Amino acid sequence: MARQRGWQLHFRMEDLDGPRLKPWAAQESIDVLRWLGIEWDGPIVTQSDDLGPYVQALQHFVAQRQAYSCELTRAEIEAAASAPHGNEHEQRFPPSLRPSDSERPASFCPESEMNWRFVVNPGPVEFVDGFAGHQNPDPSETVGDFVVWTKRGQPAYQLAVVVDDARFGVTDIVRGDDLLDSAARQLLLYRALGLGPEPRYTHLPLVLGADGRRLAKRHGDTRLATYRDAGVLPERIVGLLAFWCGITPSRQALSAGEFVEGFCLDRLPDSPTVFTCKDHQWLIEPS
Repeated sequence: MARQRGWQLHFRMEDLDGPRLKPWAAQESIDVLRWLGIEWDGPIVTQSDDLGPYVQALQHFVAQRQAYSCELTRAEIEAAASAPHGNEHEQRFPPSLRPSDSERPASFCPESEMNWRFVVNPGPVEFVDGFAGHQNPDPSETVGDFVVWTKRGQPAYQLAVVVDDARFGVTDIVRGDDLLDSAARQLLLYRALGLGPEPRYTHLPLVLGADGRRLAKRHGDTRLATYRDAGVLPERIVGLLAFWCGITPSRQALSAGEFVEGFCLDRLPDSPTVFTCKDHQWLIEPS
């Protein structure tokens, strides 16, 4: 999409995930993308290099009484009678647990070992997704007041990507539809910070395992680097993607350039793709 539409393609290394961050993962990501034939424009931006812009954003929220510190544990939030589960990964934080304006800190200290939450007022957040269509979720009903700064002294994902998208002039965001519900939260942050123009979102279906869950370690080692190290040619990976995307009628080797020429968003299936044993065998069979 980026190459077809004449966009610049930015590489941002989102390395603020604390304990889950693997020291080798960053370079592996770079190497695998280049192996596939994917290039980007400009230097790589690494989030952890400069936390200053995120601190400034949090200070703005705190000054406007739009964010507050929170020491409650997940168990304590779950114990709240009015706190049903938002989804399998995140517990809804209800307004009943939110401190009053007078109880909220008037300043923000990045070194405070507490989570900081953004105040989410009731109401839908409408936007049109480039693939999923019209959306109007209400984050107050699904996640409530969500974390924007973590007790590790780092910005949470939602805040970090909004600040970075705005300061680097990102106009279009294409990603997996497991993040579709994040778009509403990110738009709330955009508007609260007075940023603009807001980016356009396109959320695409994921690749799942045979059990219907997101492809992960539980399905075996399906990392692209593993196939590369096993001698699989990049054209076979790209060819499998082309088959899934409706570019070709069958699995066949394809270069990244040929993929760009044939890609059409309208051909993309609107349901998730399942990675099967047949797909795996085709990848590893001799060329």
